[in-house]
Amino acid sequence: MLDRAPSGATKSRPRRRALVALTLAGAGCCLWYRRATAPFPYAMRRMLDAELPYLSRSRLCAALAPRPGERILEIGPGTGLFSVPVAERLAPSGTLEILDVQQEMLDHTLQAAARAELHNVVAHRGDARRLPHPDEAFDAAFLVTVLGETGDQDTVLSELRRVLKPGGRLVIGEFLFDWHAVPLSVLRRRARRRGLAFERRLGTAFSYLAVFRSEEAWRPIPEKLAAAG
Repeated sequence: MLDRAPSGATKSRPRRRALVALTLAGAGCCLWYRRATAPFPYAMRRMLDAELPYLSRSRLCAALAPRPGERILEIGPGTGLFSVPVAERLAPSGTLEILDVQQEMLDHTLQAAARAELHNVVAHRGDARRLPHPDEAFDAAFLVTVLGETGDQDTVLSELRRVLKPGGRLVIGEFLFDWHAVPLSVLRRRARRRGLAFERRLGTAFSYLAVFRSEEAWRPIPEKLAAAG
């Protein structure tokens, strides 16, 4: 007589196979998302309303040091978590210009500014790899958990360097538990190649705000020299 496997074991095999299939599918999705550079979906905007560890509004303002009358650029404002406090510090004569590829995010941030009775926020829909601004237009710029989603970090850093005035400030925030996060060592190396000098870090190696400053008057950097840096 042939031995038969217990009926419970037989029934559990399809479940195990389904679990393995789901695990593999989940891992595949994670790897795809890690490599994809799509912007954060507006449908998930509620997740952008909360501060991440060490990436608070007060800490961002301390790193950026916005002053009344300045012109500052923010790339990827999300729902305006950082836009509103920065715009408040620029008032009454300064301007915060926000840029995003998603009109919904821009509209949401403008509404948040309006609720705070701020009228110094100007929105531009566009790509950070091709900023629609003239050379040396801004006193400072910042972006928080955005650089890794842009698709070409070197080009974005070069564009930021172009639109900053000599001595202009750049603050970049990263949270390393984000799939698209940029480690500080990588960021410093790429920024240095683009003429952005590292000054200091606020926070930890896993959740930080890095402060850079443009070194001198902007000039195009030949790609071979930039790659060699």
